[in-house]
Amino acid sequence: MPALITNISQLDPNGTFTYADYILWRIEERIELIKGKIFKMSPAPNLTHQRISTQLQGAIFNFLGNQSCDLFSAPFDVRLHSLSKSIVANSDIYTVVQPDLCVVCDKSKLDERGCLGAPDLVIEILSPGNSRKEMDDKFELYQESGVREYWLVEPVECAVFVYVRNDTGEFIGLKPATKSVQSSIFPDLVIDLDKAFGK
Repeated sequence: MPALITNISQLDPNGTFTYADYILWRIEERIELIKGKIFKMSPAPNLTHQRISTQLQGAIFNFLGNQSCDLFSAPFDVRLHSLSKSIVANSDIYTVVQPDLCVVCDKSKLDERGCLGAPDLVIEILSPGNSRKEMDDKFELYQESGVREYWLVEPVECAVFVYVRNDTGEFIGLKPATKSVQSSIFPDLVIDLDKAFGK
C-alpha cells in the first residue's frame, strides 16, 4: 500500500500525476493539477478577491434562477480533458482545477466529486500569487477542453477579459469590459462592474 500523502513536500515536483493519484492525497493546502503537474494555489484569497467573487456569484445566482444550470464556487473540483481523448478511468485525467466560479448546464457532467468535463462558463479572479505560467496553462486547457466562455477578472485594473469559443474551438477575446460585463452564451446576463468592483 502506498504511503499516505499529507504534505506537498512528499511529492516529486517534477513528477507527472493523474486524478487517480490526486484523490488519494490528504494534503491540507489547496492544489491543482494542470496537465499532470502540481500547482499550489494562492493562500486564502484577499478581501478584494472575496468581495468581487461574492458580487459576481450573487448576480449569476440570481440570473440562473430560471435556468437549468448550476453555479459552483471554489473549492470545487473540475476534471478536464482534451475533447480529442476519451476518458475511461481516473488515471486518464491529468487536470483538476478549482475555478473561482463556474456554471455547468449539462447535469450528466456532475457527480459527488465535482464536474467531469468542461463547464459552460469559467470565471477566474486574478490574485497576486497567480503566475503567468498558470494563466497561460489555464487559458490553453480551458480552450482545449471545450469551455464555452472564460472570464478573467483583473481586480487592479477593474476589468473583465471575456474569451468566447468560436466555431473552430479557439477562444476569441472580446473588448475588455470595464463598466459592465455581458455573457455571450447567456446574453441576458449583464453585470454592473462598478458594483462588482466596489467602486
